[in-house]
Amino acid sequence: MFSDRSCDCPVLCRKGLSGEYFLSQLPDYFRPKFFTAQKQRSIGDTSVGENFFYERGEILILNDDVFTTRAIRSGSIDLVITSPPYNVDIQYNSHNDRGSYEEYLVFSDSWMRRCHDWLRDDGRFCLNIPLDKNKGGQQSVGADLTTIAKNAGFSYHSTIIWNEGNISRRTAWGSWMSASAPYVIAPVELIVVLYKNTWKKTSGSKKSDISRDDFMTWTNGLWTFNGEKKTKIGHPAPFPVELPHRCMKLFSFIGDTVLDPFMGSGSTLVAASMCNRRGIGIEIDPKYCEIASERIERERKPR
Repeated sequence: MFSDRSCDCPVLCRKGLSGEYFLSQLPDYFRPKFFTAQKQRSIGDTSVGENFFYERGEILILNDDVFTTRAIRSGSIDLVITSPPYNVDIQYNSHNDRGSYEEYLVFSDSWMRRCHDWLRDDGRFCLNIPLDKNKGGQQSVGADLTTIAKNAGFSYHSTIIWNEGNISRRTAWGSWMSASAPYVIAPVELIVVLYKNTWKKTSGSKKSDISRDDFMTWTNGLWTFNGEKKTKIGHPAPFPVELPHRCMKLFSFIGDTVLDPFMGSGSTLVAASMCNRRGIGIEIDPKYCEIASERIERERKPR
């Protein structure tokens, strides 16, 4: 893909290249559709276009694309929480999840650069990703995407281990009961915590709403709670509301603006509606926008 490659995954090695450059390297099936915001409104001090699918109070769903949207103003987001596509051939409606690994890394670099631009100087980024994967070949996904985030401008703060406890879904063992070629699969995911320019948060209301017990428990970087069932939600890869709920309480103030650039079934916006945060979700697929809006109406209540 790159004519002057200096390593097996050049996107891991090359700093200072523009998001437009990386987007230009994507094959056609990875390229997003183009959406244009025609009019503007605001949620807090964040201007968003009138290509919104759903609006209730301070919660907004944009039926748009993370790569090309013009709806989010630079420096207007306090916290990004997302679980992006994992490139493991999940059957999404509007995204090809089976590109090469290098194409996936280019894809990841491009959207992370957009999120970096949208965050305030003291904005945070909670990235839910796999530790590794074996589908299509063993890959150190967590380490590689953390490196890409740092190359895109983020600073690293810490990593939370999410113990899903879902070992029952395992189907690959490698060489069964033999040292020949066994697979080691950890039933955990990562929540990598990064920030834009400064870790200490000075913007916003400066009002926290986390309890003493939750603070003590959640600052221990091992979180144990169940994942979400896709059959219950109607989305092929939902994450539980508990994950963004904890991230919001721990890493944002009351009234902060939280963005999920891969909103999917809307777990982040459900949590925002429960936590007195402003929430914006970007989702390219109108069916998932519909699922998310219905979930918000159904599940929103104080926690």
